[in-house]
Formats: sequence, C-alpha cells, structure tokens
Amino acid sequence: MKRILESFCNVLRLLLGLLIATLAIPVGMQVLARYTGIIPVYLWTEELATFIFVWAIMIGATIAVWEGTHFDVRVIPDAKHPFLKLLQDGFVLVLITAFALLFAVYGIEYAKFGSIQNSPMMRANMLITHISVPIAGALWTLFAGYRLFEAIATYRRVPKETL
Repeated sequence: MKRILESFCNVLRLLLGLLIATLAIPVGMQVLARYTGIIPVYLWTEELATFIFVWAIMIGATIAVWEGTHFDVRVIPDAKHPFLKLLQDGFVLVLITAFALLFAVYGIEYAKFGSIQNSPMMRANMLITHISVPIAGALWTLFAGYRLFEAIATYRRVPKETL
C-alpha cells in the first residue's frame, strides 16, 4: 500500500511542478502587459493564474500531508517514550483527518455551488477550482489515515521491555 501511495504522491509532485511552470505563463504575461506595454492587458490571465494557483495550493497541501510537514506545529518537544510519541503523533493525525473529512464532505456542496457559476472573463465553469476542495479533503483523509496506521504499526513493533 505504501508503494502505491508513494507512487501516487510522485505523480502529484510532477503535476505540481507542471502547474507551477504553467503559472509562470499568465503571470509573466501580466507583468509584461502592466509594466512594459509590449503586449496588451489580457484580463483572462488573472483568472487563469488564480485557477492554477488554487490547484497548486491544494496539491501542495496534499503532498505535505503525505510527507508529514503540514498542519503539524510542535510547541512541545517530541516525546521520548514510544507510547507518548504515539499519542502525540496520533492526536495531530486524528485532528488532520477530522478536518480533512470536513473538507471532503462539505466540499461536495461547495463544488456543486461552483458548478452553477462561470468565471467573468474566461467564462469557464467554476467547478474547475471548486472541485479541488473535496478532492484535497479526500486525499488528506487517505494520507493522514495511512500515516496514523503507520504510527500505530511502529508503536506495535517496539519491544515490550522498553515500554
């Protein structure tokens, strides 16, 4: 399972890189238009940049959940005892999973709301960006749930005499 999820995360990393590279095009056009006058001001570039940016944020957050680098701020030092470490990590992962489920479930209504709207300049259906919320929530749930499973498995492998 870990190999499948890691491979999927590698695809997300590639997609994120492509999105960031693509983001340079409309933003570059905006800069050229506003500060040099070489090209005319195209209003659709701002919307396209926003669409790409939203997806880049959601995919980046998903990768960070997989890597354990997002939503986790340590205000106390890591626990030394294996059980306390499990409680410390488990608490964070349960909270991440709970909020991810909120994004996944309530994001469906948000996506439905977006599906009945069009962007003003490009006339693109807003579902393009709104659907990123429930998708990200589902992936956060999957990745945080797997990390919680791994934390429990790691605790179970600790020799009993150290407990």
